Amino acid sequence: MVHERLTQVFREIFSDDELVVSDTTTSDQVPGWDSLAHINLIYAVESEFGVQIPDERLGSFTNVGELRTCIEELSSVG
Repeated sequence: MVHERLTQVFREIFSDDELVVSDTTTSDQVPGWDSLAHINLIYAVESEFGVQIPDERLGSFTNVGELRTCIEELSSVG
């Protein structure tokens, strides 16, 4: 469920209805994923999932799987 919602967020942020992301997807593999897009992505993820990603983790994700894990951890806390 998290993966499907996360994929939808990626598609909206990167304006690509065909975009497919997996746990191993990195920013280098997504056209347009630069620092500004990363901020927009994090904001959209926080809004979609009703979580707040701690500042110290914002730049630490090396792939989509790490972001998904963070969302799952934060979602289960509240």
